[in-house]
Amino acid sequence: MNELELIEHIRQLADGGTEGLLLGIGDDCAVVEKGGGMVWLLTMDTLVESIHFRRDWHPPELLGRKTVAVNVSDIAAMGGRPLFVLLSLGLPADFDPAWARQFMQGVIAACQEQGCLLIGGDTVCSPEQISLTLTVIGEMQKEQVLRRDTAQPGDTIFVSGPLGWSAAGLSLLQAEKTLADAAWRQLILAHLDPQPRVELGRFLAQTGLVHAMMDMSDGLATDLAQICKASKVGAVIKADLLPGGEKLAGAAALLNKDCTLRWMLSGGEDYELLFTAAEGDGERLKQAAAAQGWTIYPAGEISDGTGLKLVRSDGRIEENISFQGFDHFTKEE
Repeated sequence: MNELELIEHIRQLADGGTEGLLLGIGDDCAVVEKGGGMVWLLTMDTLVESIHFRRDWHPPELLGRKTVAVNVSDIAAMGGRPLFVLLSLGLPADFDPAWARQFMQGVIAACQEQGCLLIGGDTVCSPEQISLTLTVIGEMQKEQVLRRDTAQPGDTIFVSGPLGWSAAGLSLLQAEKTLADAAWRQLILAHLDPQPRVELGRFLAQTGLVHAMMDMSDGLATDLAQICKASKVGAVIKADLLPGGEKLAGAAALLNKDCTLRWMLSGGEDYELLFTAAEGDGERLKQAAAAQGWTIYPAGEISDGTGLKLVRSDGRIEENISFQGFDHFTKEE
């Protein structure tokens, strides 16, 4: 059983519904009626040492920031505003107090930047390794909520920024590069200190032009496949359109790997927004975003049928690239 199969099994078991629940398991956030035309957004994520981070290269303050960022990004994916945070902090019995203080400084700083407040949580002893679980509660107008299951054939696919930078940064860290290496600092920071796209997400929701949206945590091939599966459509990704490859090429050359496109398709942890809009609205959306200082990038189009296709730079077509990103329960990862 892989991660997606496990989530689907849990969703089926929990699919009872209750008054006030507008959207449950299967999207970036649960959506709950708040009243007055508003809804609550609720999300939770966990970072586990040796799976999501390593203490020897992830400074504690930046890890605190990332713990907040990856959760707040789910609120951004719906077009909402984060309000409150709950933190479960699992530390070894012999934890370093200085490390914990710096980690919490990062958590608080990130909360302040994102306009949310840490209001509670739990502290526990965790055998050997650190476990970090964060719950974020946000809000937004009910009529503006953006979901995964509303993409339509003919839509243009957009991404909000460069792809693959976090994966490249991780590879550089594994090759013993550090933030002190100025040439690679931007890529390494993309992995250590991602920036959730909250303001852009709220703007996109308010335009009324976006059909479907989610954030990108598992890589383009997996996250777009999630939208396609939920919306019962297919998609075509065009390699020449994907942003950020120029920066990746240097890292790939340094590491002597032909991995630029793989990073962009399946690297994961970019935390950019992935969204679709009607072909006729694409240019309007680009211009409206540019007027606010944001650049959004077309990456392909939604099609009839199922599955993802990739059109390579040389025109070759790969027929099925769906779900090629990170999966916690796939042994090959």
